[in-house]
Amino acid sequence: MRHLLFTAVASLAIASPAAADTIYDNVNGIQADAEGNILRFTGLHVDDEGKVIATLAEGEERPAADFWLDMEGRTMMPGLIDAHGHFLMMGQTMMSLQLFGTDSIASLQQQLAAFAAANPGDGWIVGRGWNHEMFSDGRFPTAADLDAIVADRPVILERVDGHATVVNTMAMQMAGTRDDTPDPVGGAILRGADGKATGVFVDTAMEPLYALVPAYTGKDYAEAIDLAQGIMLEHGLTAMADMGTPDDHWHAMRRAGDEGKLKVRVMAYAAGADTLERIAANGPTPWLYGGKLRMGGVKLVTDGALGSRGAWLKAPYADADTVGLQMLTNEQLADSIKRAVALGHQVAVHAIGDAANDQLLDAVEATPNASALRFRNEHTQILDPVDLPRMAASGVIASMQPVHQTSDWKMAEKRLGPDRLSAAYAWRSLADSGSLLAFGSDFPVEHPNPFVGLEVAVTRIDGNGEPEGGWLASERVTLGEALAGFTLGAAYASFAEKQLGALTPGRYADFIIIDRDITAMDPSDISETKVLESWVGGRRVYLRD
Repeated sequence: MRHLLFTAVASLAIASPAAADTIYDNVNGIQADAEGNILRFTGLHVDDEGKVIATLAEGEERPAADFWLDMEGRTMMPGLIDAHGHFLMMGQTMMSLQLFGTDSIASLQQQLAAFAAANPGDGWIVGRGWNHEMFSDGRFPTAADLDAIVADRPVILERVDGHATVVNTMAMQMAGTRDDTPDPVGGAILRGADGKATGVFVDTAMEPLYALVPAYTGKDYAEAIDLAQGIMLEHGLTAMADMGTPDDHWHAMRRAGDEGKLKVRVMAYAAGADTLERIAANGPTPWLYGGKLRMGGVKLVTDGALGSRGAWLKAPYADADTVGLQMLTNEQLADSIKRAVALGHQVAVHAIGDAANDQLLDAVEATPNASALRFRNEHTQILDPVDLPRMAASGVIASMQPVHQTSDWKMAEKRLGPDRLSAAYAWRSLADSGSLLAFGSDFPVEHPNPFVGLEVAVTRIDGNGEPEGGWLASERVTLGEALAGFTLGAAYASFAEKQLGALTPGRYADFIIIDRDITAMDPSDISETKVLESWVGGRRVYLRD
């Protein structure tokens, strides 16, 4: 499996039929229905606006059309949708020091030294991707570790999950951090046994540090967007939900749209109620740029992540005397929901720990007409079993990332212990209870390749082939259910089911051509699938070299 290394796509300008009625014939067509059944077709009829007229069955008479393309029996699928990612952040990650897969402090230091040498000067060094759970000694990196390599310019390196960061001493001094600086609400400054700040900052404690990092220029944003959508299209993602869109990212996407440079479809969720009111105070935006961009909701954050022990739990961690971080009080969460709903926006809530999930469900149950509002639970990683049926009863969508389970399972066992895992990453249990699943990757926290997500959804086995038989294997879903999660479920979760998610009449003709039939192979090989072409609105926007 490829979980870590990003590659960029240099060119997306590819000629294809446009403004014409086209039949794509002789395809091995695969898509899923809402129940997770695999549906077959052999042709696709697309109108001159890039929308599907009909899928065509084997032996069905083909209607007249302006263009006819023989797809040579290759496998066609709907364009896949990532229900939870971070669009510009992925591009920005490509432009910074990448530490994904780093297996030791020494390796991190080596990569930092190489990056500093290749990028001389006195400006900030920004990086992302380290995971101390992969280090041989399992400890967090520290300011002292960074100072040993770079002490004369500020360094800030974010953990893979985005919920902790380590900085060098110069960066701490610039932020005015002292050993006795108090922890902010919803955050923590990690300290050693001697009481001194180690250089690791968790959740809201990171904010003063990132406020010092120079802002991106317009050219930087344009490059980040180009890199991000190139990566998406290379892996068959034609649409995504951008979770936690700040003002500057929204305006950068608008500029790209104005210049005709958006190739993928982005459904944006503003980073908090204040941002939402600035960007879309008049309610959800209409689809812009031919269905390429829409602001339709808000993302709220109620806790941190398991890896940094910021996920908010009902009982203390098994490996530390803490219950994690509550990011919003009940009153703050209720107020943010009320403000978003009053503007007609959808609410998506990051909730990882069982206490955070309980708080979210309480807030949803207190909201009138909640089911129609399609609340989204982003991650839904650790549920108290008694809370599991409340998800479906409240109409809350389970927006989950299968790859998190395979990255986290060993760490989750340490953080929680074996007795608190019965509703962890519980895809099967949630689906059986009536919850709708919307699948994604949380890129760049994880690699965006949805075929890795499809594989682990049906196997629950990580890239090292562990554990044998799958972790909590009873929570696996079928391939059809997983495919629905990356198409119909992801579209429905963003109120986009009339436009996206399937190759059916009236929806956009967003599709991909892949090198194999994923329904006719060992599930452990699905992640090896290669995308040969990606089409958006009946136009080819990616062709593998």
